Amino acid sequence: MAITATAPRTASSILGAYVALTKPRIIELLLVTTVPTMVVAANGVPSGWLVLWTLIGGTLAAGGANTFNMVIDRDIDALMERTKNRPLVTGAVTPRAATIFAVSLELAAFLILASLVNFLSAWLALAATGFYVIIYTIWLKRRSSQNIVIGGAAGAVPVLIGWSAVTNSLSWTPVLLFAIIFIWTPPHFWALAVRYRDDYEAAHVPMLPVVASLRKTTLEILVYTVVLWALSMLVGPVAGLGWIYGLSALVFGGLFTLYSAKLWMLARVDRADVARAMRLFHYSITYLTALFVFMAVDVLVRHH
Repeated sequence: MAITATAPRTASSILGAYVALTKPRIIELLLVTTVPTMVVAANGVPSGWLVLWTLIGGTLAAGGANTFNMVIDRDIDALMERTKNRPLVTGAVTPRAATIFAVSLELAAFLILASLVNFLSAWLALAATGFYVIIYTIWLKRRSSQNIVIGGAAGAVPVLIGWSAVTNSLSWTPVLLFAIIFIWTPPHFWALAVRYRDDYEAAHVPMLPVVASLRKTTLEILVYTVVLWALSMLVGPVAGLGWIYGLSALVFGGLFTLYSAKLWMLARVDRADVARAMRLFHYSITYLTALFVFMAVDVLVRHH
């Protein structure tokens, strides 16, 4: 499919196109997990400046990675309804300009994190970008139905960055938080892929709903959700959290599992319910946000 050149003519539309390259909604979710992790690592309120520079560095790094992703995937983005209006598809930004933008963001991110946070955080951010671009986007996305399972590791790195920003080290707690986001990513994304199955099939991207039946896909979603629920309950004792986090993990994880089970049960009787899959997708965002927010609340209340 030909990419149509519809370059924006105003400063605001040019700015909007470059912001769109960074996928700000994805970045927002990553930052929601970073700040509570910093609160847990500090066992209280971390330095405001440290939080600010960590968030700025993390935002730039994620934005650069997402821009690289759009440059590489511009051909398949043009084939999918969900992505056909992205800047590189419409011609609002050229591939060369987007690549320069991505490199600039990554350099700025590394310099900010290395100079104003610490080198460990800077290298973790760079590693996450490399993993997302090379392992997920270039290698796995078009070749394996396990693309989002393995590739999801990149989206879990911000909690490691948040922890290392405060402690300049890593421990079992951030590793467990990493595991939670790693396991959360497949059911979150597969629920969305159920809705956009035809898009991925048209672009020859082997997302699980494309290469497997709805029954198998929803069973995988349920299994991952149960494992996620169990992992979330381990965070309390490992991180030394109290009843506020424990109760929230129990309730929100139980609801996530319930929604997944209902989707699976419908698929077992061949009742494909796209609307229910999208409700699960939207709830998965609420779940992750709530889990990390109550994690921070637990720490702040107990150390007030």
